[in-house]
Amino acid sequence: MSSQEEYFLCWSAPPGRMDELWAEGWRHFGPIFFRYRRWLHGRRRLTITPLRMELARFQPARSQRRVLARNRDLRVEVGPTAPDAATFEMFEAHRRRFRTDVPDSLHDFISPHAPAEVPCRNETIRVYAGARLVAAHFLDIGGRATSSVYSMFDPSESRRSLGVYTILLAVELSRRLGCLYYYPGYASREPSPYDYKKNFAGLEEYDWRGRWLPR
Repeated sequence: MSSQEEYFLCWSAPPGRMDELWAEGWRHFGPIFFRYRRWLHGRRRLTITPLRMELARFQPARSQRRVLARNRDLRVEVGPTAPDAATFEMFEAHRRRFRTDVPDSLHDFISPHAPAEVPCRNETIRVYAGARLVAAHFLDIGGRATSSVYSMFDPSESRRSLGVYTILLAVELSRRLGCLYYYPGYASREPSPYDYKKNFAGLEEYDWRGRWLPR
C-alpha cells in the first residue's frame, strides 16, 4: 500500500454509521476498516477507485441478462453469515486461482468471531448446483446501503460467470431491502482483475475529495 493508506479498528457500528463510512470510501475486512488510493498488484501500481451503484438507475445489460439466464438452474439461499465446511473447502479451491495477492484464509475478509455481526449485519448469498455449493457472496447490510465484502466461486464453474451473477443477486437483495445504494467494492482506473465491477449501469466513483461522480 502507500503513504495514503488509512485504517482503524471497529468491532461494532450501527447501520447509519456504516452508510457514512462507505460514502467516505471506507471498506473493512472483519473489524479492520481501511481506505487507500494506490495498490501494488504484482509489479503494477494501480489507482484505486471506490465504486457505488445508485440502485434506482440500474438495469442489467444484455450480457448480464445472459448470465442470469445461464444460471436459472441454480438454487439461491440467503442467511446470516456462518461459514461451514463446504464454504471453507470452496475458498481453498477459489484461492488457487490467484498468482499474486493470494489470500491466506477466508478470515482475512470476514471476522472469525460472530461474522454475521462484526462489525455490522452481514448476510451470505449462497448459490447451489443441486446440493453442491458453487458460489458465496458476503454482503454487509447498512441503513440505506449494502456493501459487498468478498465473493468467491468454484473454479470448475467459471463458465457461469458467477462473480457477475452474485453481484446481480446482491443488487436484487439490496433493492428488496429498500436500499438506495450498493457498494461493489474497489476497482482501479487501470485494467485489473476487478474490471468486471465497472461494467454495471448506475455506477458512481469516489474522487477522494468527498464527491461521488457518475462514471
